Amino acid sequence: MKVLIIEDDREAAAYLKKAMAEAGHMADVAHDGDEGYVMADGGGYDALVVDRMLPRRDGLSVISALRSKGDMTPALVLSALGEVDDRVTGLRAGGDDYLTKPYAFSELLARLEVLLRRQSGAEQDTSYQVGDLIMNRLAHEVRRGDEPIMLQPREYRLLEYLMRHSGQVVTRTMLLENVWDYHFDPQTNVIDVHISRLRSKIEKGFDKPLLHTIRGAGYMMRE
Repeated sequence: MKVLIIEDDREAAAYLKKAMAEAGHMADVAHDGDEGYVMADGGGYDALVVDRMLPRRDGLSVISALRSKGDMTPALVLSALGEVDDRVTGLRAGGDDYLTKPYAFSELLARLEVLLRRQSGAEQDTSYQVGDLIMNRLAHEVRRGDEPIMLQPREYRLLEYLMRHSGQVVTRTMLLENVWDYHFDPQTNVIDVHISRLRSKIEKGFDKPLLHTIRGAGYMMRE
């Protein structure tokens, strides 16, 4: 999941971005409404987390402007205003959900996952399977056969992307842009290192390889 956080409280935004990363997701941050609108309008986000009270342009105006352009990216509104009328106003402005501050991160993450499931309408998107390797995205678990596979957040994102595109060649550029959020090649071996670590975790001790190097092209997950 790639999320845009539009929050003017820098400490709260930094906490939320860190928590998202620890949960295996990517997050960018904008600190005012104008910056948030420009970043959201650029596309590429699975969901938006929008503080209601923002400098330059309030959060509901950001969402309304996006909706007027046909951008239906799921938006979760955060606000200290928690009365019924406040929530109704937020939803009518185009918000898909409304969470009152203070909030628990676990609830925020669960609400985002529900919004994404609702948007996709695809039950199979809650899990991926290649051979006997299964990723349960709701439980954030990976197993091969009966064995649990423990992954670091970046390894989890890498595997998720590879499994989502199983049977297809995934290039280095695709990985850099979608797993590392780089729009340039940093000319490092970061991909090779993570692929090696991931391959060791999902294949060591098992009979069949699942992660294949396609020489001169990239990588492919297949049985």
